[in-house]
Amino acid sequence: MQRVVGVLPFAVAGAALLLDPATTGPARWNLLVQVVLFTLVAAIPGYLTRHVSYVDVAWPWGLVGIGVVTLVAADQLSGVLVAVAYLAMGARMGLWGLVMALKHGWWTPGAPKVELPRYRYQRRRWERQGFRSETWSVQYEIWLQGLANATVLAVPAFVVAADHERTLSAWTVVALALWAGSYVLESVADRQKQRFAARGERGTCDRGLWHYSRHPNYFFQWMQWNALVLLALPSLLTLLPDTALPVWVLLALGLCLVSWTLFVTLTKHTGARPAEYYSVQKRPDYKHYQATTNMFFPGPAKNTK
Repeated sequence: MQRVVGVLPFAVAGAALLLDPATTGPARWNLLVQVVLFTLVAAIPGYLTRHVSYVDVAWPWGLVGIGVVTLVAADQLSGVLVAVAYLAMGARMGLWGLVMALKHGWWTPGAPKVELPRYRYQRRRWERQGFRSETWSVQYEIWLQGLANATVLAVPAFVVAADHERTLSAWTVVALALWAGSYVLESVADRQKQRFAARGERGTCDRGLWHYSRHPNYFFQWMQWNALVLLALPSLLTLLPDTALPVWVLLALGLCLVSWTLFVTLTKHTGARPAEYYSVQKRPDYKHYQATTNMFFPGPAKNTK
């Protein structure tokens, strides 16, 4: 039952996209793209190795798939720009995922497979929740992300692409500027962490953006999605007169679920919580870092005296 409930938000968003005549075409193509991609890249390898980490390759390239579908469907500048945003987010994370996969030989026959820490942490959750079938649990985690790509995460893109009368307004410019700034700052945070590690410094990275948040990369990734939601709001209102009210309400709910889903994912499911579980074990100074630095939302350092 717990896992059924976990699927419901995605079912709502998927129903909205498929029932709205303005979004049903892209939604169907995207569903096909995600099924093929996740089957070949994650589900089959996950079944053979009992590892979930293949998701880190499948889901960002799934964003690229959403971007391509949106680019084909769009006939105005705003639609093209939102497609470019998906392509940029997906390619950035997708290339990193491929590097990790090749480095650890995830698809190399006979090579030892290294599960990422966040998915090792998932196994602790499975034990606590009483899930005994590893095969089923691995497939559930993989296809839950595939379902997210096919539904919730596609809502902003397809809503904007469906608005054929949209012009480049001040609202659009502000939303895209917020997305671009957040994209750059996520990249900066990752780069600061990489430089810290490359210098061979011991302990916890608390430099730059990491001085204000323990997970600035996650925060700015979340802000990118919030920017896409803001970008889609005018188009959502434009669709209202030509959309059945129940379907429009589901579409609006699906748009709200974008921010909520990413927040829960980045703070609890596969983001901050599992990362910090292992950081505390590896770094003696991490508990002090936790006590003095905000977990997610950036802010000034806390005084523990």
